[in-house]
Amino acid sequence: MALISLEDLDGLEDEELDNDITDNPDPMEDDEQQRLYTHWQAIASTHQVSVPREMTGPIQELTRRNQTQEREQVPFTSVSLHEKLGEVLFEERVYPAGKWACITKGEKLYEQSISMGFMKLMKFICKENSVGRYLGMTVPIVNSIQMLEDGNGFQKDILTAYYLPAEFQANPPQPTDLDITILHREALRVITRTFFGTTTEETIMPQINLLWEMLGPSEEMHRYSYMVAVYDNPGVSCRRNEIWFIRRDP
Repeated sequence: MALISLEDLDGLEDEELDNDITDNPDPMEDDEQQRLYTHWQAIASTHQVSVPREMTGPIQELTRRNQTQEREQVPFTSVSLHEKLGEVLFEERVYPAGKWACITKGEKLYEQSISMGFMKLMKFICKENSVGRYLGMTVPIVNSIQMLEDGNGFQKDILTAYYLPAEFQANPPQPTDLDITILHREALRVITRTFFGTTTEETIMPQINLLWEMLGPSEEMHRYSYMVAVYDNPGVSCRRNEIWFIRRDP
């Protein structure tokens, strides 16, 4: 079975955890760990995914940290905003070159691939790295997709990428998991459009088609490669995501 993804790891609602769980820097008691684990299993069941017991520690770590620390935004420069009647239709941005921790998974479903990939990245973020410490969470997590030749679906292999925090960009910690690779990505120029809700192949494809309708025919963007940026967790009623179209010439 697949594993729970980033969308489920931003923390719990205040009423679902007592304050002492997130404010106390000491390890949780067994009953508190069990309650947290049970909560995430319940969320996972709505995604048709499962959380293994070995993820209790990383989930506890990210839950506490995400409720007590600001998450670092991946840096970018806004080039232009395209609006209609006060609504932002899409935005053009440039993301600078930088170091990313990346993993590729090829499961049956898109959501399974990103779940299994991010679960491994969670362990890397939570101390399974060469410096042996929590690295800090950055957003968004970016998933790269390739279209089938007929353009009617996704290829199975999905690359999930975590941007290393600023303090580690010059000297990236190395993962202990050989499936994770630290990559230097060149600058990226993208057209982005925000959408809300869960991210599956069924919800992403209409967003791709809608943005193409807005842009019209163009040879300036890749037509078979896209990115999906994920910002929020399922405790948020309208989760924020973005579809990214990639310019051929950054």
